[in-house]
Amino acid sequence: MLSKVLFLDRDGVVSIEGGTYVTTPVDLQLLPGVTEALAMLCKAGWRLFIFTNQAGVAKGYLSIDMLNTIHSELVSRLEASGAKVEAVYACPHDSSDGCSCRKPLPGMLERAANEHSLNLADCLVVGDSPRDIAAGHAAGCRTVLVLTGHTHVYIPSCFPHPQPYMVCSDLLSCATALCSGEEW
Repeated sequence: MLSKVLFLDRDGVVSIEGGTYVTTPVDLQLLPGVTEALAMLCKAGWRLFIFTNQAGVAKGYLSIDMLNTIHSELVSRLEASGAKVEAVYACPHDSSDGCSCRKPLPGMLERAANEHSLNLADCLVVGDSPRDIAAGHAAGCRTVLVLTGHTHVYIPSCFPHPQPYMVCSDLLSCATALCSGEEW
């Protein structure tokens, strides 16, 4: 049985994936149903973490300080609706930097596990892209694909093996399934 720990990708799962970099808190728009989904999960005892690739920092579109401001505002907005996010992990590197934290590598998940004493094999990763799912698998987590960001239609051949444990239309349907009482 899984522990109630959920890692959520930011863009495409929690916020709108707009195809451009979010460079200020005003640019970050939550997807419909996200606040309700996260509040439902928290009420059911789930611990929430966000992990996100943010190459805009490496490319000079925003500073690490602005990224931290954006994430502080995000956490505050979610807390105001009854959802507690324990931490946000962001990879500020570009794909050419060779870091271990950029998804599809599991560095952010491993860091969170070390800092919060988590057993990743008991955690669940929710993402909207093959790289999110690959990062979850690389860390030994089960994965859920939501169809609200990069992926709008699930095509199994586009995803690494093993396939996502579950595919949901959005985060609210994922939360409903996770809170249904079924054993994961």
